[in-house]
Amino acid sequence: MQVIPAVDIRGGKCVQLVGGKPGTGKEHGDPVRSSLEWQRRGASWLHVVDLDAAMGEGDGNLEKIEEILEKLSIKVQVGGGIRSVDKALKILGLGAERIIMGTAAFKSPDTVREVVERVGSDKLIVALDVRGGKIAVEGWRETSETDPVEMAKNFEDMGVGGFLFTNIDVEGKMTGLDTKVIKRLTGSVSVPVMVAGGVKSISDVRKAREAGASGLVIGTALYEGKISLEKAMEVVTSEEG
Repeated sequence: MQVIPAVDIRGGKCVQLVGGKPGTGKEHGDPVRSSLEWQRRGASWLHVVDLDAAMGEGDGNLEKIEEILEKLSIKVQVGGGIRSVDKALKILGLGAERIIMGTAAFKSPDTVREVVERVGSDKLIVALDVRGGKIAVEGWRETSETDPVEMAKNFEDMGVGGFLFTNIDVEGKMTGLDTKVIKRLTGSVSVPVMVAGGVKSISDVRKAREAGASGLVIGTALYEGKISLEKAMEVVTSEEG
């Protein structure tokens, strides 16, 4: 299992929001600097999200994302507002190892099919952002009646390379990882499932691994010093070894 630091960008700054709501959480300076710091501390993957683009507020953070991709030598996955084939190809062309699509996947499944056809399964992750047990889209402002597990099966049939499950109800709150849906997901699909939301301690790292997650994206707990990246990676490495 990979431990993946999150770099969420809003207004050109690295931020960690609570439940994805603007105006909550804290700023953590320059996202490029944060990215380089996680690389220096040993991360092999980075999770970068353009929150402004996710909320339909334009591509003002694209230059920061491009700079991150230029300066880092580790692998980077990028999400947030990628709702067209053209934008998907653009982000991949800038150097992202893979992209994450959420809203477009649910509102325009043909976009997912075309991206898979153009770049291959391993380049596309679908975001399963869940609030109250149902899928949320449009920067988490709209909730559908869609069951995440059933949708995951459909997307797997389309050829997507994996999923990122985020529990919005606990995102940024550091209340602990809820593994019930994670276990349902990992037991229902054969592609990798990364998870995020609510991580507060090393025990959550173990829970994610035991639930079958391929990766654990951590944001607030790392920035607040509740979890050491080095310790989290050490735990995963030693216990998997």
